[in-house]
Amino acid sequence: MSGKPDDWMTMAPDTLKWDFIGLDTRYRLADGRVTRRHYLDSAASTLARRGARQVADELLRHYANTHSELHFSARIVGHAYDWAHAQVLKFVQADPERHVAFFAGSGCTALLNRLARTLAARRPERDVVLVSLMEHHANDLPHRRHAGQVVHLPLTGVTPALGMIDLAALERLLEQYRGRVNYLAVSAASNVTGIVNPVHDIAALAHAFGAWVVVDASQSLAHLPLPLSDNGSPDRELDAVVFSGHKLYAPGSPGAAVTRRTLLEDTEPDEVGGGMVDDVRQSDYQVTARFPDREEAGTPNMVGAVQLGAALNLLQRADMTQVHAAEQQQLRRLLAGLSALPGARVYGDLDLQRTPRLGTVAFNLDGLEHGLVAAVLNDYFNVAVRNGCFCAHPYVRELLKPELWTLDVDLDAENAAALLEPWQGMVRASLGLYTRDDDIEALLTGVRELLARPDHYRALYRVDAGGHFRHRTFAAPAETLFDPEAALDRVLARLNASNDML
Repeated sequence: MSGKPDDWMTMAPDTLKWDFIGLDTRYRLADGRVTRRHYLDSAASTLARRGARQVADELLRHYANTHSELHFSARIVGHAYDWAHAQVLKFVQADPERHVAFFAGSGCTALLNRLARTLAARRPERDVVLVSLMEHHANDLPHRRHAGQVVHLPLTGVTPALGMIDLAALERLLEQYRGRVNYLAVSAASNVTGIVNPVHDIAALAHAFGAWVVVDASQSLAHLPLPLSDNGSPDRELDAVVFSGHKLYAPGSPGAAVTRRTLLEDTEPDEVGGGMVDDVRQSDYQVTARFPDREEAGTPNMVGAVQLGAALNLLQRADMTQVHAAEQQQLRRLLAGLSALPGARVYGDLDLQRTPRLGTVAFNLDGLEHGLVAAVLNDYFNVAVRNGCFCAHPYVRELLKPELWTLDVDLDAENAAALLEPWQGMVRASLGLYTRDDDIEALLTGVRELLARPDHYRALYRVDAGGHFRHRTFAAPAETLFDPEAALDRVLARLNASNDML
């Protein structure tokens, strides 16, 4: 990644691979073994980078609110918070003179709602928004709610081997709705299949028709360099990029947005309150012209923002190009291992030359419900994967359409929906910087075992009232694994012991 200061202490990805909290977490399994957790759920939330968390904890020694220069602590926290904004801009190679970074919420949902409302208000005469079929609900529903008519962009390929956004179809839609398309909302990469979209090509097409481009980069920034502009070309520059800190090794941090200043200037911020005004009178108030203050009403999550800034800084030191290359090797191993197993189905186009992917893979096993597969992988192999529709229901249903039609279910039957429900989802394994080869092998071993003895494992489980697969004889309630009150008691016991020694 360019823009790295010469005096930075750089670190190889392998060096940072172990700098995470929770890599040594162990659980007792259904067969009595106690093993290390294999965490393959990074697309939902990544583990915490220890170094970034330590920076945030160190800031707490100075903690105070911002917007004051008259006592040490407020000055320190204000400086650290400004530094966090700068790290966000630097990570996507944004020009701080032309772009602004701001924080909100706990992911990208709040930011996308704000952008949808703001952009719709700027050009109400443009009443169409193009949203890709593969979007997470966070980058679909806000536009349906706030931005007029939503038209979904088709993808290349044929179900279930769908690929990226179809650029030819996009151009046809831009022509069909010429003068009406306000903006496009697209993911840099799918949270279901990891398929990467050519967002700079999309921006060039959109700008030719006067439309803006909003990119949800939550699933890509931890895995792939994403400069705001491709080769410095203004026509290929992304107008707004949003992402979630909890997917960038900084759980507890806010979401972040980078936008062109001109998209936000001359309009009242979407949220009002303390910190975003220069003056308030009984009859009116004056919104500040300062960025990012005007976009961050209220008391911000300063500690979380600094933790995110530290995580981004560490990723830059590791060099995102190297991070991406290392993950691609593991992805190929995972895809090859699953694709070679009779009875395993991997979704999305598998040709990595034609359709680039990141380290997220969705699959199913013939004759086995996705919930049963996820439960067995957890209970017997300590492999943490996610199952369901991953907050991307239209995309998942499209990928599943051929096999759902083959189910022996009478769609007119009263209980048809209940009979279909266990099959309307997938299993998802997703990689992070900390993923090791033995994590992937543990998953593949579990899948092979399930395919070899499906009846054996099915007999061990029942389905509860909520539709979850529960082991008939093994249980590990959350409170027995981690009880917040018991943890507090241990903290107090240590505190009392320390006081006794004084």
